[in-house]
Amino acid sequence: MKEQIAKIKENALKEIEEAQTLQELDSARVKYLGKKGELTVVLKGMKDLSQEERPVIGSLVNEVRAKIEAKIKSIENIFEEQELNKKLENEKIDITLPSTKMKRGSKHSINRVIEEIEDLFVSMGYDVVNGPELERDEYVFEKLNIPKGHPARDMQDSFYIDSEYLLRTQTSSVQVRTMLENKEKTPIRIICPGKTYRRDDDATHSHQFGQVEGLVIDKKEKNVSLADLKGTLEIFAKKMLGENSKLRFRPSYFPFTEPSYEVDVSCFKCQGKGCNLCKNTGWIEVFAAGMVHPNVLRMCGYNPEEYAGFAFGPGLDRITMFKYGIPDIRILYANDLRFLNQFDRKDV
Repeated sequence: MKEQIAKIKENALKEIEEAQTLQELDSARVKYLGKKGELTVVLKGMKDLSQEERPVIGSLVNEVRAKIEAKIKSIENIFEEQELNKKLENEKIDITLPSTKMKRGSKHSINRVIEEIEDLFVSMGYDVVNGPELERDEYVFEKLNIPKGHPARDMQDSFYIDSEYLLRTQTSSVQVRTMLENKEKTPIRIICPGKTYRRDDDATHSHQFGQVEGLVIDKKEKNVSLADLKGTLEIFAKKMLGENSKLRFRPSYFPFTEPSYEVDVSCFKCQGKGCNLCKNTGWIEVFAAGMVHPNVLRMCGYNPEEYAGFAFGPGLDRITMFKYGIPDIRILYANDLRFLNQFDRKDV
């Protein structure tokens, strides 16, 4: 049997050495080391050997198997290296050819405005807070002093999922969440940028639009007043729409603020002289603002005798339209490359 094993070793090493392809190499592996291979047959015949011969033959078979496997591995490595070199030669890139021009993207105009607003308010000590777009009716309306059946809902009731949940109509719901979560009643200075949804669709309104609302809450002895609100909005207008911007406060009504104001900004196109953009009035409505209503404070866990605050809410889309001279809000969402490509060159 020793002679048989030596013959198998000689034939196997010779056949492996002469293999020209990986397929021939694999055939040799099966022939000598497979389940029905020649070495396997020898192992199966060991049952007929004596107790003294079995360990000797077994050791010899294992030694031959190891040598055959090592030889196969070395030849296999040679084939793989040859295959790799062949691929590198055939698939190499000719760097002398002109490259394919890649289209470069750019930030959307609304994203530019959001980042600019966030940077401005963070520099003033505000935090940026986000909340869910699918929101509870309680947070969108009821805790903002708009109970069920209130006429103020008529302008906003829009996309309900069921009787309790709807797509938020304003980011004020984030203000409610922030106040409710502030158990320690520490001062609040936040802005809440995000998407909102109402059933509008024309040149100046969209069923989906961006809004950024601001909220400041603190103890009354800190003198949180309408003057602070006015100063904040003046800084905002000058930084976003130009240093010559002027504000005009008009008394208005909002259920969640008292007193409430519509805030106009002097037209940055005509400098207040009157043009088609401002409809010849010299002013453009930009903000809704006011002092936080006592009922809102109370429903959100604050004693209105001890705390006061103000809130404001410009529309992101409108600010973007004014800043870049965009005439139709629907252009912002049409994904028209003729419009979007213009902002590849606008870095301010």
